[in-house]
Amino acid sequence: MSDDQADQVGIAPASDYQDRSITCVDCGEEFTWTVGEQVFFHDKGLKNEPKRCKPCKQAKNDRLAAISLAQSAGVRQRIEVTVMCAQCHEQTTVPFYPSQGRPVYCRACFLASRSMTASA
Repeated sequence: MSDDQADQVGIAPASDYQDRSITCVDCGEEFTWTVGEQVFFHDKGLKNEPKRCKPCKQAKNDRLAAISLAQSAGVRQRIEVTVMCAQCHEQTTVPFYPSQGRPVYCRACFLASRSMTASA
């Protein structure tokens, strides 16, 4: 894709790239999206910038591969993810992968909020 074509579809020409800091959606740490990586995305026609740092992306790919392998083998895999409770800020584990941007609660806070909702 030429720089003129890139301009037409809203992608910056390769000469306009510079290193960018992005916050990882999983761990919250900042990582640098380098010029070389941006050119790679441009050349492959990828339109969305990365959301995860390299370690979190690798961890996500490993989780997805493990789930796929377990499903193909017919094995139910128990998932246990360590998270921080959105209400009391205690570390806890949950049996699912939390969605981005949604609060996750420990058992006590979850049951307390559930009983408040039921009584309302």
